[in-house]
Amino acid sequence: MTYEELVRNHPGSLVEKIVTEVVNKDTVDVHFETEDDQEWAVIKIHLYEEDKEMALRLLEKNKWVLQFGYYDEDDEFIELLQPLTQTEIDLIPKGLQKVMLKVLTDEEGLRLPGNFLSR
Repeated sequence: MTYEELVRNHPGSLVEKIVTEVVNKDTVDVHFETEDDQEWAVIKIHLYEEDKEMALRLLEKNKWVLQFGYYDEDDEFIELLQPLTQTEIDLIPKGLQKVMLKVLTDEEGLRLPGNFLSR
């Protein structure tokens, strides 16, 4: 299965993997990022041994997006984005959703204990 197929066909399992890793960390950074005219709150996990990155983004109007990044054979960074359905959004703990909304609204990142986000 290609990364594109994984992101497109199994976003829920990737959301669960991100959430599990984040809530089990001692501290988690929720970042505020902008690009062109878009702004979002984001949490990222890095799989260094596999040279991959996975993230959850919260954009305006409660739009959630799964981000999956990897390096191809030419060492170019490829970023795949998959909008999440309500079923997939429901996999994200309410505590994490609230913190990400606060980061997006305040336009300022936060560092919190991972277990705080699981509530």
